[in-house]
Amino acid sequence: MPLLPEEPQIHESAQGPRVAPATGRTAPTPRPVPGPRPAAPSRPGRPGPVRPAPPAQRVSRDVTAAKPGPSAPAAPAPSGSPQIQLIPASAEGALDAAEEAVDLLLDSGRAPGEVLVVTTGEPHPWAAHELSFGEAAYWAQHDAGDDVFYAHASAVSRAAGRPVVVVAVNGGATAAVAQALPLAHTRAGALLIVCGDPQQINSVLGASLTV
Repeated sequence: MPLLPEEPQIHESAQGPRVAPATGRTAPTPRPVPGPRPAAPSRPGRPGPVRPAPPAQRVSRDVTAAKPGPSAPAAPAPSGSPQIQLIPASAEGALDAAEEAVDLLLDSGRAPGEVLVVTTGEPHPWAAHELSFGEAAYWAQHDAGDDVFYAHASAVSRAAGRPVVVVAVNGGATAAVAQALPLAHTRAGALLIVCGDPQQINSVLGASLTV
């Protein structure tokens, strides 16, 4: 029997006949389907604590306003005059009482340059030490006005006024004390604190100060 030639098999394309692109034209690039953007990768860096926020701007303090001082009650003062506080102490303990009063003032918000300390007997150790370098250097620190200043009663007339004056009646002649207290009162802008014998202080200041 003669063999019949096999019929050519035609394979159908699932996508249909291919169309060759026109000469000179490129096939368009498929556009990506719009959708949400992927999250950006975290920026590499060194681990460490978060930098704190900058501090808030400080509000300027009114240095003329009276701040709370030691717990001793203040005597009523006429308008424009400083208040007077009495801290009972012996002549031997007056300087220590004055130091405690200064600490309370600074803790309550007083600036060191607002405080003047006066002694009627032995000079304060700081004053004695600074005077050993000469009066010019000693009074230069007074004029700078950035720290507590210690002066003897004999030099109070040279000292400028400050909001708070603390007097330690740690001895000295009665006449010298009687002269120093009123002068210290004139140097105090807002508050005068006197550490010493209440009877002597009351007689000098002409006021009845109680604890």
